[in-house]
Amino acid sequence: MHIGFIGTGAITEAMVTGMIGSGLGIAEILVSPRNAEIAAQLAGRFPLVRIARDNQEAVDASDVLFLAVRPQIAEEVIPRLKFRKGQTVVSVIAATDRTRLLNWIDEEVDLTQAIPLPFVAEREGVTAIFPPSRDIAAIFEALGTPVECETKEEYELLAVASALMATYLGILDQATGWFAEKGVGRDKARAYLAALFASLAQRAVRDGETPLDMLTRAFSTPGGLNEQVLMDFDRGGGHRALTDALERVLLRVRGSGG
Repeated sequence: MHIGFIGTGAITEAMVTGMIGSGLGIAEILVSPRNAEIAAQLAGRFPLVRIARDNQEAVDASDVLFLAVRPQIAEEVIPRLKFRKGQTVVSVIAATDRTRLLNWIDEEVDLTQAIPLPFVAEREGVTAIFPPSRDIAAIFEALGTPVECETKEEYELLAVASALMATYLGILDQATGWFAEKGVGRDKARAYLAALFASLAQRAVRDGETPLDMLTRAFSTPGGLNEQVLMDFDRGGGHRALTDALERVLLRVRGSGG
């Protein structure tokens, strides 16, 4: 299988890193030369990676082509390319409507949209794809766990979910800084909190049949410290700020605002 990438940024780097040695049966990976530094690093690290002369060569030589350019330049880059009828194309471009992508491609391709996260480099994490595709799901299964969305609306909502990563780490950073100010070493505070958050996430995954509000109550003894922080967070507007932010991201994903 020959795989090509149009766009050579962080997600391309993560996907290529995860694909190498994944057992996917890859004969060659072509990366576009736009980001020369990352392209050179990948070609230097992995013998299977070759830097294409230009974007069109990556299109022409690929059995599976990944569109991984930034959304701000997608309309400039994609319409200049000539695709093959029936070609397998996977777009990992964020917040870009499927109809717009197909208009830019201007050919009857087999288009799948996907939201790979940086964890694919370690073949971990989860990737939402739409529409369901056995072949594309198999690629992302080699890189972690694929979630095949049945509807465009479902896919858009999972795209919103992926926007929570920086907020999650921001909360960890804020709490770590507070403990450091109070006298706990920053490294020690980070190690404790990161492990605590990881354990909570693992509990939510392991007890997948248990409603999250029940898990929340299980960790909130009446009158206890966890309940106090949760109530203060809510009174301070934390929950409203979160849902408002998610609503704004959903508007952007659907092309209705930003």
